[in-house]
Amino acid sequence: VNVLLWWEPFGRPRRMADCLRRYNITGCRLSADRSRYGEAQAVLFHHRDLALHGAEGLPRGPPPRPPRQLWVWMNFESPSHSPGLRGLAGLFNWTMSYRRDSDVFVPYGYLYALPAPRPFVLPRKTRLVAWVISNWNEEHARVRYYRQLKEHLAIDVYGAQGLALAEGGVVETVSAYKFYLAFENSQHTDYITEKLWRNAFAASAVPVVLGPRRANYERFIPPDSFIHVDDFPSPRLLATYLKFLDKSKPNYRRYFAWRKKYEVHVASFWDEHFCKVCEAVRAAGNQIKTVRNLASWFES
Repeated sequence: VNVLLWWEPFGRPRRMADCLRRYNITGCRLSADRSRYGEAQAVLFHHRDLALHGAEGLPRGPPPRPPRQLWVWMNFESPSHSPGLRGLAGLFNWTMSYRRDSDVFVPYGYLYALPAPRPFVLPRKTRLVAWVISNWNEEHARVRYYRQLKEHLAIDVYGAQGLALAEGGVVETVSAYKFYLAFENSQHTDYITEKLWRNAFAASAVPVVLGPRRANYERFIPPDSFIHVDDFPSPRLLATYLKFLDKSKPNYRRYFAWRKKYEVHVASFWDEHFCKVCEAVRAAGNQIKTVRNLASWFES
């Protein structure tokens, strides 16, 4: 399967993944060389770069678009941060995103069952609540909620408005904390990012989430693996509950019961995404369709 990247995400050239070695996906040839357009079974278009270059930046031929070539729209930002969706109706055959109803579904992370239960060792916890944030915007629900929560609870903020992260990065820093604020920059269906999967789960901190509704999180993770801000009528009562868990080891440890049965997989940007397209093209055979109204689907 020949897959062409029309733009390398954010304009950063990268070595193409070895899909066989990394994901056991055979016969996948990835390229960013536009001279191979005519032989590509699928062409990947990254939305942020598409928004930057405009529809004029799409392939115009010659050669014309081969009859069975699939154009795949790829986006991992939320609708709130995806400008220019309106003019893209009828252009693409497939969608690839974090949404479960995408043609090619690549979430930011997922849980997979272990072959047999195994003991889970919790790292030593010396601190209470951490938050890492790079894009600080006073208009965002997450910043407004943080401002109310910090009136009742000490929160260590790293990144944009706070402490510098230590050499080891996010996971090493957060693993010393009992709780992590996995607050998304906007609230949309299935938009659950590395803030949960890597910053909280990979660091063995209990995520306190602000994003889609609790029921949406429970499609992907056990109900007792996280705390949702909507579980509490006010930030003050959430703070009270976190302080209670801090003092009650058995109740705190209940949030890790699922760890005996599941392991966390964090998506590898962008190798995993490119390789998954190869797999999907092969599985689809000769089926072809068109995404009639990209904006109304993605914004729903």
